[in-house]
Amino acid sequence: MSDTAASLKRKIGTAGELQSVVRTMKAVAASSIGQYENAVRALEDYYRTVQLGLVACLGQAQPLPLAAQAQRPTADVVVAVVFGSDQGLVGQFNDVMADLVVKTLAGLPNQNTVWAVGERIRSRLGETDLTMGKSFRLPSSIGAITALVAQLLMEIETLRDSEHVAQVVVFHNSPHAGAIYGPGFKNLLPLDEAWRRDLTALPWPNKLLPEAFVREYLFVSLFKACAESLTSENASRLAAMQRAEKNIDELLETLKGSFHRLRQSGIDEELFDVISGFEALKSI
Repeated sequence: MSDTAASLKRKIGTAGELQSVVRTMKAVAASSIGQYENAVRALEDYYRTVQLGLVACLGQAQPLPLAAQAQRPTADVVVAVVFGSDQGLVGQFNDVMADLVVKTLAGLPNQNTVWAVGERIRSRLGETDLTMGKSFRLPSSIGAITALVAQLLMEIETLRDSEHVAQVVVFHNSPHAGAIYGPGFKNLLPLDEAWRRDLTALPWPNKLLPEAFVREYLFVSLFKACAESLTSENASRLAAMQRAEKNIDELLETLKGSFHRLRQSGIDEELFDVISGFEALKSI
């Protein structure tokens, strides 16, 4: 059934309203990207300082004797902290992350439990065979990241006190050169010997030996992971809105073309009726 002029006008109006929403979401996403990128850049110097603090602390520490190491409880749980999104319209953002989590954890012999940061990623991971644990709301601003990280650290410490935790791994998307974003993961705990050797190889710039940097290292690592994930999420949303805007523009062009052709057809019919009437009057 062909569209009428009225129905085409309604469709054009609806498409125009949707176009306005898409442009607003584009502007919000672009603004958010800038804020989170600035936060990640601001973290770099602090992250470097924390690493240097750990260089000094770990450089003074002595490795545990073998007897003490043998007395450690056998750890058998891997906690995966996965950053995703709370909202949709982000393309494959959550799907690529879920695929990486499933593939990575499948290769570990330990019992796994997943902590999801974001409702969408939790829903996506819930469709897999992974064991879902705690869930967290994703921050909606830079200022809210600190509270989330503090909550995560508290939950990790509580779990380590009550259970045998072998490993804490953080999964998140981060901006990549030549691409909008890419999924990855980082071993947060334990601070293993390979990590320690690499870190203590870095030079310490002066004779002042700072203390208690491990918690700061964990804090800044989680903060950075969250900020990079939010940057990637908004970049993905911006790309999705750009594609949507292009599709809406094409749809509007098609609808307006159909509307103008329909109007022109109506005008032509009216002119034909007038001319036919005039010719009929002339023949009388």
